[in-house]
Amino acid sequence: MIKVLLVDDHSIVRAGLRRIVEDSTGMEVVAEAADGKEAIRQARKQAPDGVQDIV
Repeated sequence: MIKVLLVDDHSIVRAGLRRIVEDSTGMEVVAEAADGKEAIRQARKQAPDGVQDIV
């Protein structure tokens, strides 16, 4: 299972990305973050395989 950390400052965008990722086979969202500081904290805590940020 690929562990993913979602990062975006809009909760509705994160919710949409979560749904897309979780509907994909072999991936799970292990954490979400609304800003860079929270993303770093979550990455250290959850050790995701990938981080998804929409620019």
